[in-house]
Amino acid sequence: MANAITLFFIAMLVCCTNNILVSAWNEPAEEVIHVGGKVMCQDCSQGYNEWVKGDKPIKGAKVSITCWDKRNRAVYYTSDTTDVLGLYDMRVNKYVNGKELDVKRCYVRLVSSPDDVCNIPTDFGGGKSGFKLSNPTSVYRSLIKYIATTFYYTTPMCDMPQTDNSYGSEAKDPRGQRQGGY
Repeated sequence: MANAITLFFIAMLVCCTNNILVSAWNEPAEEVIHVGGKVMCQDCSQGYNEWVKGDKPIKGAKVSITCWDKRNRAVYYTSDTTDVLGLYDMRVNKYVNGKELDVKRCYVRLVSSPDDVCNIPTDFGGGKSGFKLSNPTSVYRSLIKYIATTFYYTTPMCDMPQTDNSYGSEAKDPRGQRQGGY
């Protein structure tokens, strides 16, 4: 009688394990990763509190992702536009030309803003230079999602002028000699 009970439990274990393996085998693997984030407008012409807390979402801002291979060649590019809340969600193929994409070599950056006033990209959060993907923000079953930091556009009045690293304000010719002045 003990052998019959043991055989019954072994048979049940095999059936349950087999069902789990079959269901896992039939579940399609996700072939994409998701990259999301937010694009906002920050206006420096307001007071400090409004500047810090007064950012507004930009609808229709374009954000792109570019992925590079080990030889620094672009192997993947896609873009998306933001919704009313300034949110975007790009679907990135995990496999390009039969090879798995190296996500750590992907950069998300700002492309354009439809706003007539708030259209100067800033580098807050890496929006201008590119936000490098590193570790997924969420992983659930076959869903892998990366969330980039919030990107910001600003108004032309708030744009910082490009400056060089020299201490003097006088122009120099290519030989290093000063030009003009007294």
